Amino acid sequence: MRGANGAVHAVGRAAGLTGRDRAVWNRRGRLHGARRVDLAVRAPAVPSFVSPQHSRYTKRMDLSIAAILAQDGITTGAIYALLSLALVLVFSVTRVIFIPQGEFVAYGALTLAALQAQKFPATCWLLFVMGIACFLLEVGGLIRHRERRHQLGRTLATLGSRYVLLPLAVFAITRSFAVQPLPMLAQIALTLAIVVPMGPFVYRLVYQPIAEGTTLLLLIVSVAVHFAMVGLGLVMFGAEGSRTNGFSDASLSIGSMTVSVQSILVVVTALVLIGALYVYFGRTIAGKALRATSVNRLGARLVGIGTTEAGRLAFTFAAGLGVLSGILVGPLTTIYYDSGFLIGLKGFVGAIIGGLVSYPLAAAGSLLVGVLESYSSFWASAYKEVIVFTLIIPVLLWRSFATPHTEEEEE
Repeated sequence: MRGANGAVHAVGRAAGLTGRDRAVWNRRGRLHGARRVDLAVRAPAVPSFVSPQHSRYTKRMDLSIAAILAQDGITTGAIYALLSLALVLVFSVTRVIFIPQGEFVAYGALTLAALQAQKFPATCWLLFVMGIACFLLEVGGLIRHRERRHQLGRTLATLGSRYVLLPLAVFAITRSFAVQPLPMLAQIALTLAIVVPMGPFVYRLVYQPIAEGTTLLLLIVSVAVHFAMVGLGLVMFGAEGSRTNGFSDASLSIGSMTVSVQSILVVVTALVLIGALYVYFGRTIAGKALRATSVNRLGARLVGIGTTEAGRLAFTFAAGLGVLSGILVGPLTTIYYDSGFLIGLKGFVGAIIGGLVSYPLAAAGSLLVGVLESYSSFWASAYKEVIVFTLIIPVLLWRSFATPHTEEEEE
């Protein structure tokens, strides 16, 4: 024991500890004997009783660490950018602050994880039940409005194919192939087919009946939908987290910095999706109709643009972007049934920076959030969430003073 105690004293002197800190180190080292020395040598972590002001344990950043943090920040920021674009799209078209956006991230990642484990995902049952509920709701509306007989059959056929046959086909295909090993692209396609239709289904069940309600009402309903989807996620996936298989384990060396192919794929995929959205909104008739609806809902109705179809399409895009974000983030971190809320909330911070109206500013703000979160985890890991969400306050203050206040127009 004398040799172990001497080694403990030596470690304390080597660390430069003096006074009370060194006495505490020596006393705790004697209690654990040689095991304390062995742990100190193998894992030179900062002892919990060492003052953080000690120069030997202050965090120092060099160029390589800064590059790694920047890489992580850009990767996560690209995922947040997709979510912020979805939030801006939904709000501008329907005036809904879509808080459950993050749940589609969790549903997408966990559904893909179930398929990779060759299990039948429970989200197929949820999709089928939601489709039946939407169909019954539509039939009730037809009965109330007394649809003409010669149009009733065609309308029912259209609604049946949309709300019943589509979920049933997805259910049957998934039941047939889920227990078999599938290529990665097939698993991703099946995940999209299962989860993306839930977006327009949620709009039909929840938001379409109250589409003309106030923004506050829509916000309260969004909170309720969020809690409902989180609860369903717990029932379907359980409390255990899952991580999906990575797209690639390779890495590239750029000078002294190593960049993973996984991060490159995430950033490139996000850029491609953002570019595709830009082309869609700027070059296609449907995209221009969505833009017109976001600018003036009443004017869009007057020129024959269906706001209901626009809302359904906006929720479809939002669900698709959420699922793709979940597929991209799944290999990077363990996803739980409630992980989507925090991820979606950081995308919401980026959307707030864009004022919930500007797509480029929302994307840039999301990249800022990702980089800020990455560097905050190095300097103050215990407060990184506080730092990220505090970013909302100056943005809101600036917008409240810079934007002229006008009374809300009632349609």
